[in-house]
Amino acid sequence: MASTAVYNSASDVSGEGLSLIFRRWATKKTAGSTKNGRDSLPKNLGVKKFGGERVIPGNIIVRQRGTRFHPGNYVGMGKDHTLYALKEGCVKFERHKLTGRKWVHVEPKEGYEIHPVYTSSAAAPKVQTAA
Repeated sequence: MASTAVYNSASDVSGEGLSLIFRRWATKKTAGSTKNGRDSLPKNLGVKKFGGERVIPGNIIVRQRGTRFHPGNYVGMGKDHTLYALKEGCVKFERHKLTGRKWVHVEPKEGYEIHPVYTSSAAAPKVQTAA
């Protein structure tokens, strides 16, 4: 313990009496705080199966936040906007020329016919002109 005698007044300097009051000083400085040292866990988003890759039903094609890619033929969408394959086949990415909307399709293996519901869902929007 580091301690020294402290004189009470100028009269104590004469040496007649020392005060029994001891004063301590900090031997270590206190640690400062920092605003670093935290981060969120990775979400593992992105394209999992690229164009031309084979998929089976249930394979995740794209994990995303929001609909950056829209489901096309034989592609389903989960509640967190994950796109997954509904049939066995090859993945195909498509971009609409006018709207820029990106579609993901699964081209089925030979022997499958595209259901009429899927042909209308990924169809281009109809533009009417004043002619």
